[in-house]
Amino acid sequence: MQLTRFTDLGLRVLMYLTYHDRDGYVTISEIADQFAVPHNHLIKVVNKLGKLGWIYAVRGRNGGLKLVSEPSQLKLGRILRELEGSTQLIDCETPVCALNAGCRLKAALDVGLEAFYTAMDTYTLADIVATPTGDKIIQMHRQYINLHLA
Repeated sequence: MQLTRFTDLGLRVLMYLTYHDRDGYVTISEIADQFAVPHNHLIKVVNKLGKLGWIYAVRGRNGGLKLVSEPSQLKLGRILRELEGSTQLIDCETPVCALNAGCRLKAALDVGLEAFYTAMDTYTLADIVATPTGDKIIQMHRQYINLHLA
C-alpha cells in the first residue's frame, strides 16, 4: 500500500502547523517553499483540511493557516482514512473480475487495511511530531522567518 501524494501533503501541512510559538498565520506559499511542492497542489489539500475542521484558513494579505485541533486529539488513522478517501484496496466490481464470486482476496485485503488503520489510530499527530521531528519543524519555521521576514 502506498499513500497518495494528496495524503502525504496533508500530513506535512498538519505536521508543519503544529508549531505554536509563532505570531500570525503560516501561508500556503511558505509551506510550498519549505516542502518544495507546487502551490496549486497545496491549495486543494488545505481546502480539504479546512472542510474537515482541522485547520483554520484566513484569506487576504495577512491571512494564512493555523491548526484548529490539538495535535493530541488527531489520530493518525483517522487522518489517513479521511485524506485517502478509499475504504478498499481493490475494486472487484469495476470492471467485474472473473474471480468475483469465488475469490477470497478482497476479504483478506479488507482485513489487512482495517488492521493498518487500527494500528495508525494508536498514534496521534502529537506522537509523530515528537522529537526529533518536532525539532526539525521548529528549525524550519525559524529558518523561514530569518530568511523571509527578518
